[in-house]
Amino acid sequence: MNEYNIPISKIDELKFHIIGKVISFSCYIIGWFMPHYFAGRLEIGNVCEYFNMKQYFHELGIKKHDHILFEMGIKEKEHEVYFLNQVKDSRLLPLFEKLFNWGDTESFNDVDIEKLRPIDESDIYCKKK
Repeated sequence: MNEYNIPISKIDELKFHIIGKVISFSCYIIGWFMPHYFAGRLEIGNVCEYFNMKQYFHELGIKKHDHILFEMGIKEKEHEVYFLNQVKDSRLLPLFEKLFNWGDTESFNDVDIEKLRPIDESDIYCKKK
């Protein structure tokens, strides 16, 4: 971000730090399901942020960050899959899937970790709107 003179938002950094602490603490109060479910639900958007950023850079003719943006997008997808695997056997999952549109049958990104495309074909993922 420094290379492109994009300021880091101290407000966002603080906000996300507090959200993380609240989620972490909530595990002791409400049990494991909801924090795991919503952590996985949160990861969905993170996946496309990296692939969309790669697409925006390409529009500017910048390709030197392709590898790291691809890796980070895939890492976020791995996080989504991890959290889904943590809750997949819970009897609460079908209800939460209907309420929040994420679970075994729903996702907001089209990255398939089992059929992963190479970096040079990854522009098809998460087509920005």
